Amino acid sequence: MRLKWLGISVLALFLGTTGLLTARAFGQDRGGWDAPPRELRDVQRQGFHDGIEGARKDIDNHRRPNVNNRDEYRHPNVRPKDEEDYRIGFRRGYETALSHMNYR
Repeated sequence: MRLKWLGISVLALFLGTTGLLTARAFGQDRGGWDAPPRELRDVQRQGFHDGIEGARKDIDNHRRPNVNNRDEYRHPNVRPKDEEDYRIGFRRGYETALSHMNYR
């Protein structure tokens, strides 16, 4: 019985530590590597943020990183006239995240 509780405790510690490291790796303070560049316009900034999140999801789900496989990149939820600007920001954020996570 004690071995069971020891195993559960070790697993909980491992998962908690992994979550903390993941949060730090992705710079969730939005003030560091994942801050959108100043020269981006608003819709590009939205795309940049979404690109970072898309890359994170691909890596977390063990999918091969490919910006073209993201639905939000191919079919952005923005006005049609803003789609290209959104994609520019998305691609830049996606590539920045992959670079930060040493996937490029």
